[in-house]
Formats: sequence, structure tokens, C-alpha cells
Amino acid sequence: MLKLELPPLSTLILIFLLFLCPQSSISRTLTKRCGVTQCGNVNISHPFRLKTQPPECGDRRFELDCEADINQLTFFRRYNKFQVHEIFYENSTLTVSYQNQVTGNCSLPPTGRFYEDFFFCEKLLFPAWLIDDENLRDRYRFLYIVNCTSPVNSSIYVGADRCRNRSSDSFPTASFFYFLDRDTTFPRDFDQSCTVVADWIPIKGKKNITALSTAEIYEKLSMGFELTWSNPQGQDLCSGKLSFTQILAKVRDALIDYLNSFTYYIIHRPLISAFNGFPPETDRTYIMCIGITGGVILLRMLVGIFILIVVVTIKFRRRHLSADDTIEEFLQSQNNLMPIRYSYYEVKKMTRDFKDKLGEGGYGSVFKGKLRSNHLVAIKLLGNVKGNGQDFINEVATLGRIHHVNVAKLIGFCVEGTKQALVYDFMPNGSLDRIVFGKDDKALLSWKKMFDIAHGIARGIEYLHQGCDMQILHFDIKPHNILLDENFTPKVSDFGLAKLYSVDDSIVSLTAARGTIGYIAPELIYKNLGGISYKADVYSFGMLLMEIVGRRKNMNALVEQTSQTYFPSWIYD
Repeated sequence: MLKLELPPLSTLILIFLLFLCPQSSISRTLTKRCGVTQCGNVNISHPFRLKTQPPECGDRRFELDCEADINQLTFFRRYNKFQVHEIFYENSTLTVSYQNQVTGNCSLPPTGRFYEDFFFCEKLLFPAWLIDDENLRDRYRFLYIVNCTSPVNSSIYVGADRCRNRSSDSFPTASFFYFLDRDTTFPRDFDQSCTVVADWIPIKGKKNITALSTAEIYEKLSMGFELTWSNPQGQDLCSGKLSFTQILAKVRDALIDYLNSFTYYIIHRPLISAFNGFPPETDRTYIMCIGITGGVILLRMLVGIFILIVVVTIKFRRRHLSADDTIEEFLQSQNNLMPIRYSYYEVKKMTRDFKDKLGEGGYGSVFKGKLRSNHLVAIKLLGNVKGNGQDFINEVATLGRIHHVNVAKLIGFCVEGTKQALVYDFMPNGSLDRIVFGKDDKALLSWKKMFDIAHGIARGIEYLHQGCDMQILHFDIKPHNILLDENFTPKVSDFGLAKLYSVDDSIVSLTAARGTIGYIAPELIYKNLGGISYKADVYSFGMLLMEIVGRRKNMNALVEQTSQTYFPSWIYD
């Protein structure tokens, strides 16, 4: 039994390659040495035999035919008949050529795929250059032979027609045959009128065939090429002893050659061999080999992608695990909260798959939705969730305990992993910034209504600071966070930056400034100005009042330093 230590994903490739080489094809039979016989000038002895010899002589797989009328020793393969010129028993090689490829002959050039005539596992005659002998390999060049429907005027095409007026051709008279150097020409370079009729045809010599004439090429063809019957590499392939590294090299060469010929194969369907040193016997075998090899590579890629996705998912989940746990722990401890917990599916259903978008900001996007009771809601879908979910907890914890006419009402929320959403009452008149900074005159309100709005905001802020059992500092009072209902009643909203403190604490601690540039109290920026308290919201409210009165933004986008935006100078103009 064959035992090889191979990488697990590569085992299938080896099994497939071994499957292509039936073991019966290399089974040895008991043969008898019947001495030496002769055909022309060639001596025939074991393992070769003539057809006319008794069955027990020689090896039937090396059977030759002596054509007495022309005194030639020949044998036939799939596409062509070959003439044996010499047999060298001392180094197990023989010199053969395509029959009738001699000077002055008007026959057609060879056809078919050369390697299929000497397929490893069935014929047991191997091209001698497959042996790891660079000197021997360098003595050969290889040709394409193409049949074109019209003449081709190109220096790389060497005419293969020795006699244009052939009386008996299997090809139409409008056929033009050419030799192409396989070492320097690729199928993509072929003329559109040409198809391949022969491939891997060997000739002796190092010169590019473009430097040779038609007669010189045929002369080299008539000189023949060497075959061997003792190639250990080929026999090991059939017996299952080829190393994994050798098999991998064969597959690699096959894929490279396949990529070169694939485009032309699709367009012209020529007889192009794709395998360099390990060819298929038929087109079906060729396709199977490429398909299974490609399948193994694809499978390996898919497995790798799957593992990568799993690793990335695990890392992503670990990164958000603490946030999820923190939020869930908070929700379980606050199960007496009034807001309703919705599933993400319910949120999608409310918004009809998030079709009606109301706005977008750094926190995420806001969509219009409708409850089953037909009550309109605004759903804030939080994006760019960072940290441990503290902003989400702040909003739910704060709004969950507040019930005031001038504070936005939180109807419900959704939290499923990284998907977080807050469900509010829908405010048909949008946010205050649309009224204050809007260019549309229709959006302008009377000063009486603007005073009512400012008064309502102040009442809302006062409630946050003094109306609950915990004082709530908003830290982000600005027109954008003031919503207006159908009666233009203001609602303080967006408590993502809010902090809860004991009513007994006059000074609160913060590790970093928070809020929006232009509305942040100076003490949040400059620690030497004193402690932070509810007055930070009062400062922001004051900046908002100036914008309401002036109907313009306090912040000047052209200032060089952000510190200049905290004390607008235009109030003195």
C-alpha cells in the first residue's frame, strides 16, 4: 500500500493523478527472450518484438511492425505512424521520426498532440528530454502547426506547405499550413483564421524556427527525436512513487500552460495540449484534471476565507462583548423602566425597512416610523457604536425616568448586539435650528412664539436640574437638540452626553470636555476657571438664546482658534 506523508488538502490531488494511471497498464508479464531479429538496419531484441514473432517473444507493449516493401521499422500511435531509425539498448533509447517526413515529400505535416502519442501510463515510451538532463532538453525546440483559411503575412509564421498542389488532401484547398515556435509564441498571438492541428512537435536544434526555411524544418523533422523506455520518473508516476513535490510541480506547470491557452481554446477550440510533461489522454481527461485541480485550489481558498471570517467575527464579537454585557446588565437592573424594548425586526417593520429618513448626524440616522396603533414615531438608529455602550445607557436611563412636557419622550428602545435604536415621539416641526437658521420666511415665527419656545426650553432644563431625584446635566444644549411638536412646544432631546449626579453635589467631575463647539461652557475647557456644575447647561442655554434673538449662528467658521468661538463679539456690535 502506498504511504506518503502529504498535507491533508493535497491528498485529493495525488489520488486523482494516481487514478489517471491504471495500475494494470504497468503490470509486467512473463516474456521470453527470443534472440535478435532485424528489420532493415535495425536490430530488434527484448523488450521489443515484431508482430510476426511468436506471442511469447518480447513485450507486447513494445510491438513493432516491419514493413518489408519499404524495409522500414514502424509503430503506430494515436495520431501518427512513426519510423524507428535506431535502437540503443545500452542506454535504453531509440531514435524515431514521423513517417514520410523526408526531404522532397509532399505529405502534410504531422497532426495531433505529440504527448498523446506517448502518454505515460499506457504507452511506456517516453520522450527522452523528460529525463532530468538539461543538456538533452536544450537540444530540442517545439512547434505548433496551424491550419489557416487564408494566408498569413507574419515573420513568426513559417510556411509548412511543401507542395501547394496536393492531389489527395483531407483538408480543403483553401488550407494554409504554418509552423510556429512554441517557446516564443502563445495561443493569444494566433491569427484569427488559424486553428492548431498539431502541438509539441519536437525538432532538434536551439535556433528559433523563424531563422529556418520550410525545407530546413522538414529536414530536422526527418532527423527524428529520442524516446526512452526506462524513464524512472514516468514509471514512478504510474506506480504511485512520484513525490508530492514533483506532482505539485507538474500541476503548477499545467496550470500555467492552461492559462496561456485558455482564451484561444474558448474561441477556436484547437487541439492544444495544456500539460507540459504530464498531458491528459483525452480532452475529457484534460478537463477533469484542470477541473479537479482547480476545484481543490478553490476549496482551499474557500476554507481559508471561511476561517478568516470566523477569526474576524470572533475578534469583532470580543471587542463588543463588554459593551453588550454592560447594556444587558443595566437593562436587567432597570426592568421597571417605562420604555418598551423592541426587537430589531420590529424596528425595521415600524420604519418599513428604514425608507423615510428624517436626518443624519454623528450619532447615526433618524427615520420616521409608525407603531401598530398608528402613532407616529422617530427612530434614532445609532451608528458608530463605540466604548462600552455608555451613551446608549445614558439616554435610556435618563429619559426612562423623565416625564415632562418640555423633555422628549422615549417610547422604547432596541438593543441586539451592535444594533441599537431609540424610539421617540415624532416631532412634525423638526428641530429648532430649522426655525432659527432657516432661510425660508415661512418658517419664521413671531417673537411671542419664539419667547414661548425659549421659556419652554428653560422649564425643561430646570426640570432636569431640580425636578428629579437625581440632577441631570445635559451638556449638549443647542438648537439641533430642541425638537418642536405640532404646536411648536419645545422638547429637550438627545441625552447621549448627559450625566446623572446626586442633587447634593454642587460640583461634578468629568475626565474630558463634552458638548458642541460654540456651546461648551469655558470651565469645561479651561480647568482653572472653576468646577463644573449645572451652570454649564445654563451657559449653553444662553448661547442658544443669543442665536434665537440674532437668528444667526454664534460660531464663526473663519476663526483661527476654537477658543475664539466661546465668546461671540457680535453682541457688542
